[in-house]
Amino acid sequence: MNIVFAQSKKILQFSGLITSTGSDLPVGFVTIKNTSFNNQSFISNNEGYFSFVAHVGDEIEFTSVGFNPVTYTIPDVESDRHTASIKMLAQIIELPAVTPFPWASYEDYLSEFMALGGDDPIATARRNLSPDALAALARVVPRSAEEIQTFNSLQRHHYMQNKNINQRMNNPFLNPFNWYQLINSIKKGDYSREKLKY
Repeated sequence: MNIVFAQSKKILQFSGLITSTGSDLPVGFVTIKNTSFNNQSFISNNEGYFSFVAHVGDEIEFTSVGFNPVTYTIPDVESDRHTASIKMLAQIIELPAVTPFPWASYEDYLSEFMALGGDDPIATARRNLSPDALAALARVVPRSAEEIQTFNSLQRHHYMQNKNINQRMNNPFLNPFNWYQLINSIKKGDYSREKLKY
């Protein structure tokens, strides 16, 4: 029986920095795939730095959205570490122009526009700002973040101003009725040691 042992490739630490061609700005979160070794996948950090274990001769593919893919072959080096500077070229994709037009033709648009009529803008504003219209809108339209923040700030202000009035925030040690009950209980001997027998 013949047994053939395959020669194992040299293992090394492959590190590097991924930058954009021409600007030397780091390209972050690049997908790195070792196509020669089980399609192992890695990802660079937000500064474009990466480091992983690979073999000499492995083909490494770098892909990122908005950049052309780059293939790099790890060369045979003497040490057990190899550092590379990967340059990625930015893609410039021009999409065809789209003109949104809700009417079938320009003539239909003109006829619709001319049929709008010239309402008085002041009367329209008064109609839109009437209490009935604003109440109807308040029931349907969700509150904006600014409105919620203003309301919360106002509530916090009232809460801080009225915390001595608000019964939930009263300190029982500052309540004179509680002190009266405690002093009366002590005078009556409710807390005497003779009564507290376990």
